[in-house]
Amino acid sequence: MRAASVSDFRELARRRLPNIFFEYIDGGSYAEVTLRRNVEDLEALALRQRVMCDMSQLDMSVQTLGQTLKMPVGLAPVGMAGMYGRRGECQAMRAASAAGVPMCLSTVSVCSIEEVAATGAPPWFQLYMLKDRGYMRELLARAKAVGSPVLVFTVDLPLPGSRYRDVRSGFTGGTPLQSMLTQLKDGVLHPAWTWDVFMNGRPHTLGSVQAAVKEGRRVTDFLAWISRNFDRSVTWKDIDWVRETWDGPIVLKGVLDVEDAKASVKAGADGLVVSNHGGRQLDGVRSTISALGPIADAVGGDLEVYMDGGVRSGLDVLKALALGAKACFVGRAWAWALGAGGEPAIARMLDILRAELAVAMILTGCNNARDAGRSLLDRP
Repeated sequence: MRAASVSDFRELARRRLPNIFFEYIDGGSYAEVTLRRNVEDLEALALRQRVMCDMSQLDMSVQTLGQTLKMPVGLAPVGMAGMYGRRGECQAMRAASAAGVPMCLSTVSVCSIEEVAATGAPPWFQLYMLKDRGYMRELLARAKAVGSPVLVFTVDLPLPGSRYRDVRSGFTGGTPLQSMLTQLKDGVLHPAWTWDVFMNGRPHTLGSVQAAVKEGRRVTDFLAWISRNFDRSVTWKDIDWVRETWDGPIVLKGVLDVEDAKASVKAGADGLVVSNHGGRQLDGVRSTISALGPIADAVGGDLEVYMDGGVRSGLDVLKALALGAKACFVGRAWAWALGAGGEPAIARMLDILRAELAVAMILTGCNNARDAGRSLLDRP
């Protein structure tokens, strides 16, 4: 099957990936209410079709934090992407760079920040705050050393949400022997993945934090260590601590409330990502698209506002721009594409988003992505 939409990559990834890894990236927390809301609330928004406009000139580019993006899309941080395709984060960085959009590298990536930066373009770097502040300081220095232009500080994960799919698939919760047998069975049933990733995609560690983990050899061991070391004591004052090491732009990811958005401004953030962690943390909260408008109204003049969660098409991107986002970050979309076919599939996914965004802009009479506003939405 040739993928025609983002959803097609999901199906292709489901066929190719071992079940434990597909369920890990595809699932949300608890009953996955918020995961569904993210998609459904975007679908419910109607664009306002306009005709007979001169659309001979179309500009999708946006400027943000000193960078020019060829379209208002970026690759969101995705943990363990190197388990979906061989050295997956490097493949994603190359595809993003070729498309003229940013990629944000997860703290819990398989490929280290140095390996990804060696592809030719340094990624934005996503930070989880761990208890070992000495190691966090070292990690920030490494990101700065390779030229990462933006730090994305995830603030909605003082501990991981409960993800039932991971327990049911055998990815978490079982004994080491049960986990090993599950992975062995999955590998036998997915020979293409086994050859590409398991045999030729090593080492299977969390590259950027490998030196901090004293025990364990498998990715699941590293994840268990990370889960035990998230720092629940983090407050707004810790932004000052980050600033002591990082002198570039700081974006806070995981803001869903207007009061927290205002606090982000007071803390000196340069941007925020309206995000509920893709429905993987607190289930039952509102969708990101429903939170976006009020947050953009409250703080959009003071910092850059981005959004992630539920974006499945270029039409969704335009809806988010109309409600005040400077750009959208997609996570599952590129993880599915990576699992489906590596770098070429990610490039194809970005081309699909670009083509869909072009259609949406032309048929709403929006010549320039920077001019997108609420007049593009049809509100009966």
